[in-house]
Amino acid sequence: MANLYKYTELVKLQTPYAKRMQYLSNRIFGEVARQTNEKSMKVVKMLEEEPYHKRDYVVNWYPRHVETHSLMWNLRNYGLYRDEHQDWKDEMKRLRYLRGKRPPQKGQGKKASTKK
Repeated sequence: MANLYKYTELVKLQTPYAKRMQYLSNRIFGEVARQTNEKSMKVVKMLEEEPYHKRDYVVNWYPRHVETHSLMWNLRNYGLYRDEHQDWKDEMKRLRYLRGKRPPQKGQGKKASTKK
């Protein structure tokens, strides 16, 4: 315990050895090695922060739309969920098909007729 006390006392002194040990300690533990002004310390603090794309509250800000959509689509296919807008789109597609407004069969489209 006495050796630790001596080390802390040595580090507090302003001898070249103490300054060098403090410099190396700061380098090892990722602190600012040399004394800098407040403006530079502001940059250091900014770079110490976690990046925005790794912050949990930024990443999970919006709900998981893709997973929710695929879940609701599967529930609709099982008959457990009713999506009125999708039902209406399917009905419009069915009515178009009944009126003869269906897509051309393979090889009968516009591009096939213009080819020689």
